[in-house]
Amino acid sequence: MSKMTKSQMIAALAEATGLSKKETAGFMDTLAGFVYKEAKKSGECVLPGFGKLVKAHRKAREGRNPATGETIKIPAKTVVKFRLAKVVKDAVL
Repeated sequence: MSKMTKSQMIAALAEATGLSKKETAGFMDTLAGFVYKEAKKSGECVLPGFGKLVKAHRKAREGRNPATGETIKIPAKTVVKFRLAKVVKDAVL
């Protein structure tokens, strides 16, 4: 079983909603842009029924270079995490 591509998802959503593929693709792109902008601005963005994107700060730490085994310092940075909603976990698992 292969993963669903973006174009396959757009076609399936267009068929299910009765919208054109172009309208569906435009909606998906607009939604993605909105989610990215909101997560950047406020630190999180909730997608009802799916979960939420959350900006999190990762502290500086020590790690190892797998090729040489040498200890290196990994700098602090901000990362984006996706936390699944309980309803998704229940439905999928």
